[in-house]
Amino acid sequence: MSIDPSSIPNFGGQPEPEHQGPAGPVVPDQDLVKQLLDQMELKYVVDEEGDLAAPWEQFRTYFMFRGEADQTVFSVRTFYDRPHQIDEKPQLLESIDDWNRRTLWPKVYTHTHDDGTVRLIGEAQMLIGTGVDINHFVSSTVSWVRAAIEFDRWLVEQLGLEQEVDGAEPGDDEE
Repeated sequence: MSIDPSSIPNFGGQPEPEHQGPAGPVVPDQDLVKQLLDQMELKYVVDEEGDLAAPWEQFRTYFMFRGEADQTVFSVRTFYDRPHQIDEKPQLLESIDDWNRRTLWPKVYTHTHDDGTVRLIGEAQMLIGTGVDINHFVSSTVSWVRAAIEFDRWLVEQLGLEQEVDGAEPGDDEE
């Protein structure tokens, strides 16, 4: 079954819940992200390094916290697994430059592996060290996940790629 980005709840447009949570800034942590992924009905795993990941058929989205104290950064990073050949890199760069100009997130870049295959990585970040508004954190994280899914669909359309599987649910390719 494919995940329709429109099926992910739009937390910003829903009626306010009876319990609002903290009144001031909160410092998000992995438990808060797990709660959010549960609300979004997305499967997730914790990898060997302790990072949270939501796996799809063609990509994995990681939710990571890096840095110290008031410099902590929350990063949502998506590793797109579809391999591209090195001779396709100019076309890939042209496509992702277009994406990066037109959209706010994820910002996408290439990584060339030692074997010559090229893979794409998308990323969005938020400084959270001193705390952030919970509603801002939730709406940003949901938007970033939706955009990561949309980028994969957009790239398939732009490059005329055939998707091997019609968007499997997160968790289908757990290792």
